[in-house]
Amino acid sequence: MRFVIVGAGRVGLRTARSLVESGHDVVLIESEPEIANRARDEGFEVVEGDGTTEETLEAAGIERADAFGALTGDLNDNYIACLIAGQYDCRTVMRIDEDYREGIYRKYADEVDEIVFPERLGAIAAKNALVGGSIRAIADLEHDLQLVEFTITESAPMCGYSLSELELPANARLLALGKDGGTLRIPDADETLDANDRLVILVAFEKLDDVRNLIVGETGAKALGGA
Repeated sequence: MRFVIVGAGRVGLRTARSLVESGHDVVLIESEPEIANRARDEGFEVVEGDGTTEETLEAAGIERADAFGALTGDLNDNYIACLIAGQYDCRTVMRIDEDYREGIYRKYADEVDEIVFPERLGAIAAKNALVGGSIRAIADLEHDLQLVEFTITESAPMCGYSLSELELPANARLLALGKDGGTLRIPDADETLDANDRLVILVAFEKLDDVRNLIVGETGAKALGGA
């Protein structure tokens, strides 16, 4: 997948690193020369310019992007950039600070595909929003552990099976279940997994592929950069 990100600061650069590590292509847009050069030193393709202009977005290849992230620290710039990018039929993700009033949040939320609060979960939240899919990393924990949310699809291997039939690896643990988009709760082993159900699992990174294949199959590989 190809991504265009406005803002090569702390959040934007960390998100770009995470995407590239998962095998995706990323182009960064940055108006500050010093910050742009720092990103180039890490090997990123960077377009210097104003990310709120159509000219700059086109220079970054917005017409070929699968998703667009406005991840600067300026809410107004992020909003304008997403409005322009949305005209190119790509997914739009906007960074917003958590202390904005609910009314303002709703105003912006109606205009973009997803809003992220990177100060809460860091770059991993922005990456999830950009990629989408049936797998969503919730948090990176110490000792190579990840908290991951899997969404059951109709074609998922576990669809139609009960939780008692779910045999996770020894270093993975089921923590919560959300039925058909409902609130997450402690799971009951006798419950059947249906499409749109969500499972939250604590898993060692080395076993993430095994758990993914078991629960959602190869269709979930895209979200985490798998083949």
